[in-house]
Amino acid sequence: MASAESTYLTDLYADWSARMAADPEMGLPALRDLFEEWHLATVEPEGVTYAEVTAGGVPALWCRPVDAVADRVLLYTHGGGFVVGSRHSHRKLAGHLARAIGCHALVVDYRRAPEHPFPAQLDDCVSAYRWLLAEGIAPGHIASCGDSAGGNLAISVALRLRADGDQLPAALVPMSPWLDMEHKGETLDTNAGFDALVQRPILTAMSTMFLGPDGSAVDPLANPLLADPAGLPPMFINAGGAETLLDNAVRFGESARRAGVDVTVDVVPGMQHVFPFLAGRAPEADRAVADIARWVRPLLGLT
Repeated sequence: MASAESTYLTDLYADWSARMAADPEMGLPALRDLFEEWHLATVEPEGVTYAEVTAGGVPALWCRPVDAVADRVLLYTHGGGFVVGSRHSHRKLAGHLARAIGCHALVVDYRRAPEHPFPAQLDDCVSAYRWLLAEGIAPGHIASCGDSAGGNLAISVALRLRADGDQLPAALVPMSPWLDMEHKGETLDTNAGFDALVQRPILTAMSTMFLGPDGSAVDPLANPLLADPAGLPPMFINAGGAETLLDNAVRFGESARRAGVDVTVDVVPGMQHVFPFLAGRAPEADRAVADIARWVRPLLGLT
């Protein structure tokens, strides 16, 4: 049974959904302001400092826990349908993950659609990864992590690097990844009555903005469900049992496992989309953060 504390995220999502329904002509600035409230679900992590930086020409934010090692990095790509969300809305979640792992996190503020359609987001995240390498961080000391659309990017960064012949990060950590630009997932319908935020209309609108006039819903770099996962790093996929995008996490995990990738798919019953946002507030989120940290630390060479 879900904890009482976990209802905070459900209530926040329900409030957003009600406000969007009440204002169907809501403009993009107002929509982005709405989603900046995402950080409210997350308790401020103790002992973490923040510093803005330009990473290969891309705005980003360092999350630096006290006593964390500086040469291990979580490259964090925020969610928001490629349209909303920012380094500010996600800094506390990234801070919790970094503190639990004992590393620094770099939250990438990639360009957003519709002003900058695919592949601008992916280009920016790859630039940030290569900037880390230029700063002296070894590929084996980087984990690519993200939520929702950022979970897509956490995977597609590795796919792009593999195609370009670059060295890959040590691990991939997609949380509630949104991968299916064709909207074919079974749970998009079967979980529609339980997910307080993510429904087919919002996904259709955001994928249209993301892909733009020239992008394709079947491009494997936009839709990693259609990619060949062979040779990708070990991955830990986290998802909530109540979310409409659950099918994306499960299907990609199955595809990766068939391709010989070391993959863990952790589905927590009753939880909403990107429930680790409840870090510091709800036990389910704190356990998820601890489980991710326990899994990723050895891959980054941390004991």
